[in-house]
Amino acid sequence: MTGPAGDDDVAAWVRGLGLDGLVDIHVHFLPERMLAKVWAYFDAAERHYGMPWPVHYRLPEADRLAALRAMGVRTFAPLVYPHKPGMAEWLNGWAREFAEREPDAVPTATFFPEPEAARYVEEALRSGVRCVKVHVQVGAFDPRDDHLDAVWGMLADAGVPAVVHCGHGPLRGEHTGLDVFGRVLERHPGLVAVLAHAGMPEYDAAFDLVQRFPRVHLDTTMVGVPFTESFMPVPGDWPARIADVADRVVLGTDFPNIPYDYATQLRAVAGWAEADDRLGEPFLRAVLHDTPAKLLDV
Repeated sequence: MTGPAGDDDVAAWVRGLGLDGLVDIHVHFLPERMLAKVWAYFDAAERHYGMPWPVHYRLPEADRLAALRAMGVRTFAPLVYPHKPGMAEWLNGWAREFAEREPDAVPTATFFPEPEAARYVEEALRSGVRCVKVHVQVGAFDPRDDHLDAVWGMLADAGVPAVVHCGHGPLRGEHTGLDVFGRVLERHPGLVAVLAHAGMPEYDAAFDLVQRFPRVHLDTTMVGVPFTESFMPVPGDWPARIADVADRVVLGTDFPNIPYDYATQLRAVAGWAEADDRLGEPFLRAVLHDTPAKLLDV
């Protein structure tokens, strides 16, 4: 169960688990000008975060796609997110076109608290969107905003997963916190929510939401890797706690904006599987493929 030593080993390791590929629910592809601004932010990470954050896959789009495919990523959710009003509908159009030309990318969408949100999210759902991204930290908005109540309700009714970055990591925001998003779930308990980064660093609160709401999941993005363990480590009993909710954990990586290789995340997940007898290879097959494939309807 030892994870792959490097990216060149990923595809063979995945086949060794009896899988035909990986399903990654947390990957980012963006319009080039927007991605350049994101990378510029990470270039200044020492100012923003107090530590360097070199983007490992700083490559042209075609090369990034080739890297995923070479590692055996058969399906991924290319997540987009706005940071101000008036962006989300445009991003949704871009994401739709991206998924149309890249068959291994599922169609995704996003939204922002604005009067038009319910309309364009309804249109996205009608067009076949299978995942949405909500970035409370970057968007700097309250997920309980009145403009979003109908949106959360539509997503809950449709069963479309929302990957929600609502934790305080890597920086606390005005409206971040699992307690804040918990209020959304109390109003919409049927929402299929994927807590990005497992709610980092509020791991205890994330597990509480998973236990309280049967459609809440955790994604593995940047969780348990050496980079993150240096400042937001998981609890010492993490594998045991994961074993209690093993069917609600899904692969996410944050590719390409990670400061290490893709295999590093897989080694972290493999380490959890090896650390608890209740996990093992069945857990790996579930987290790396079966559970995210079910959420994304692929």
